[in-house]
Amino acid sequence: MSKKTRGKRHKPQQATGHVPSSVSSRAKPSKVDIALRALTAFGLLLTAYLTFVAVRETGAAFCTEGSGCDVVQNSQWSRFLGMPIAFWGFGLYALLAWVAWRPAPMLARWRRLWRLSFLGLAISVYLTLAGWFALGALCVWCLLSLATLAAIFIVVHATKPDSAPGAKWPTWLLGNGLLALAVVAALHVSSSGLLDNRGDPRLHALATHLEQSGAKFYGAYWCPNCTEQKRKFGAAAKRLPYVECSPNGRSGGVAFECISAGVTGYPTWVIGGRHYVEVVEPERLASMTGFDWQGERGK
Repeated sequence: MSKKTRGKRHKPQQATGHVPSSVSSRAKPSKVDIALRALTAFGLLLTAYLTFVAVRETGAAFCTEGSGCDVVQNSQWSRFLGMPIAFWGFGLYALLAWVAWRPAPMLARWRRLWRLSFLGLAISVYLTLAGWFALGALCVWCLLSLATLAAIFIVVHATKPDSAPGAKWPTWLLGNGLLALAVVAALHVSSSGLLDNRGDPRLHALATHLEQSGAKFYGAYWCPNCTEQKRKFGAAAKRLPYVECSPNGRSGGVAFECISAGVTGYPTWVIGGRHYVEVVEPERLASMTGFDWQGERGK
């Protein structure tokens, strides 16, 4: 064998500059990957901003006082386990971004993205419907997050591998549906106030005493401060001597009982003929109505 032949045989392959197609395809993200990364990045920015304004209590942009956005952002559905709902949304978008950016087998990656986006979409739909039916209000920021999650879910669902989940679609949908239902149920229980102050019997006793003493609590279902007042009583809030001043919705007329009582703002407490247009702490309400707050604590 000649020296020329031997030289060709032992010539290193990397000198040709050729890169295997499998390596180049991994290095260059597809259009679907780019879309998912862009959507999750937008979701992260959106929820980070909403979390920031919720913690600072400054109010989001375009959410003027009394607007639908303001009502939703300050409602009982705006927090979960003491944290702004936007904080949990940020966590969900962070998980989606992590899965979208992290290299993983195609099938496993699709399953994770589908489950997370489906869960986020279910939660967002629930919160939107809760604001619409219970408060008669919609939040433009919440709708923007809903649209983002819907877009992520559509992209993921439309690009599923042929074998995902194959013949197990009924089982797949049932399992993920039950997971989403459980999370939505937890949100609903939390927003109802059943978990707040449920161990303090004084609040139940005080609420009953307020009704018996002739005190009145005037408010509106869409009023953020009224929601805050009820939250201070937790599960005992349903025993408060509450009068709804907007029985016909935000755009309807004020109830006659509220007009005759001279209510000009919400919430309004009428105690002993005096008006208190503010959120009042339970202990102060006890002092104003002659309730033995400290004595009840020892029972």
